[in-house]
Amino acid sequence: MNTAPIDGWEGAEAYFTFADKPAVIGLLIVVGIAVCAFTIYRMAWHETHAAKRHG
Repeated sequence: MNTAPIDGWEGAEAYFTFADKPAVIGLLIVVGIAVCAFTIYRMAWHETHAAKRHG
């Protein structure tokens, strides 16, 4: 029983061919977490140094 409303890929804006590869999904998650952690670290570093300069 196929209850999916998708009949074909015509008109699709994006589809990912690596969805069945857990290593690629895991890599994307790790990269995303690293980018978020680096951004938070740099924001904290900037705020600390700005407070020392202006405080």
